[in-house]
Amino acid sequence: MSDVMSRPAARTLLLNPQDNVAVALGNLDVGTDTAEGVRIIRRVPKGHKFAVRPIQAGETIVKFGQIIGRAKVEIPAGDWVHEHNAGIGEDHGAFERDYAFCEGVVPVDFVPEDQRATFQGFKRADGRVGTRNYIGILTSVNCSTTVAGFIAREIERSGILDDYPNIDGIVALKQANGCVIDYRGVIFDTLKKTTWGYATNPNMGGVIMVGLGCEGFQIPRFKEAYGVTENETFRTMTIQEVGGTRKTVEAGVEAVKAMLPIVNQAKRTTQPASELMLALQCGGSDGYSGITANPALGVAADILVRHGGTAILSETPEIYGAEHLLTRRARTREVGEKLVEIIHWWEDYAERNNMEMNNNPSPGNKLGGLTTILEKSLGAAAKGGTTPLNAVYHYADQVTEKGFVFMDTPGYDPVSATGQVAGGANILCFTTGRGSAYGCKPTPSIKIATNSDIYEKMIDDMDINGGDVLDGKSLEAKGQEIFDYMLAVASGKKSKSEELGYGDNEFVPWQIGATF
Repeated sequence: MSDVMSRPAARTLLLNPQDNVAVALGNLDVGTDTAEGVRIIRRVPKGHKFAVRPIQAGETIVKFGQIIGRAKVEIPAGDWVHEHNAGIGEDHGAFERDYAFCEGVVPVDFVPEDQRATFQGFKRADGRVGTRNYIGILTSVNCSTTVAGFIAREIERSGILDDYPNIDGIVALKQANGCVIDYRGVIFDTLKKTTWGYATNPNMGGVIMVGLGCEGFQIPRFKEAYGVTENETFRTMTIQEVGGTRKTVEAGVEAVKAMLPIVNQAKRTTQPASELMLALQCGGSDGYSGITANPALGVAADILVRHGGTAILSETPEIYGAEHLLTRRARTREVGEKLVEIIHWWEDYAERNNMEMNNNPSPGNKLGGLTTILEKSLGAAAKGGTTPLNAVYHYADQVTEKGFVFMDTPGYDPVSATGQVAGGANILCFTTGRGSAYGCKPTPSIKIATNSDIYEKMIDDMDINGGDVLDGKSLEAKGQEIFDYMLAVASGKKSKSEELGYGDNEFVPWQIGATF
């Protein structure tokens, strides 16, 4: 996408000279004259679009210099452009994207190693680095989630964690499935990968896994699949074997107590920023998301990559229609083609379930000014910055490549972030325009508001205000601010969502396929 071409101080923003719509920075009343030389003929809410010239019925609507839909009817200059007169069109397949594999790859200008940024992190035995040091209680089935919660509650209520200052807390990661699934099927494989990913995330200092005993997701089969044995920081138990709820809670509490002094031995030391793996998320998006917070986060992702780190873009339905911008940056044709294959899977998935990709944006997105999935995706993809796309991963796969990568996930934020954390993400940045309330344990989540109104209104939830980009702050300066804040949070500073206590209920593995 192109740089901002004009920035009228008060009211409107034209993003690209090719655009036939501009964005209202405040509510535009009928009769308002804009810097684009048109007079508003229908009230335009802030964050929404208006036509800067007449648009014929069936003509493409262009924003960011890219097609975001078609006019349903003739749209006069100065008219509000939204669902009532614009849409994706039944022939949205005719918006053929030129994937131009690898043609836009620009080599990364890496920062010399002796000049790279650092943070204070927990170096693990496998060489990875954590930004937090949690004890996690994982569950193999919904039937054991209550017991897992009881164990965590008993530890917290005892006050014993106060004696172990190097431990960030205990978190019971509850889940809603685990039984009546085909243990040879995609649900089992996804749940197995996700659970293993959380158990081995570098932000976990110790793990206890609790099951019922008769569920489809058998703990012994899980241990066999990954070749793991019980040790000082990994324990398993089932309610049926231990002898019921009360006895399992008591056994779990004792297992945690035995782990505490061992997990507490981990200490923060100076580590290179190359050890950061950043999950990129956006939720509750609005018309400003693709203008302020998302491209600013993209700048921060570029900075991290230049320092040798990793940034994971996800939410496949929310890059739909913008994937051609990513395939141009693919390091190899194979990487680009893998992304396109995933896009085709989602098209088929939507059709099989009698849905369409344009069911996203959500009602809140539309109230915020987003009209079609193409428009939303163009803004969402901006989080990925500009560096080469080095790899494409399936959901919850372990991320092993450095640099900018993509992971296939749904657009639903808790499910998407769960896949990224399972892949190894040790820090997360989450942009929002409508005001998503979200946190993520064991990975700290940094919330970035797309506009100043929501930042001020939800100041207890928002870490960074991206709205000042509309007031003249450059995307480069805002991206650097985000990167510096990431280093501080990675070093132990609590994000707003951590201060509020979010993260215990946001473990939501993707459920693909049928349950019986």
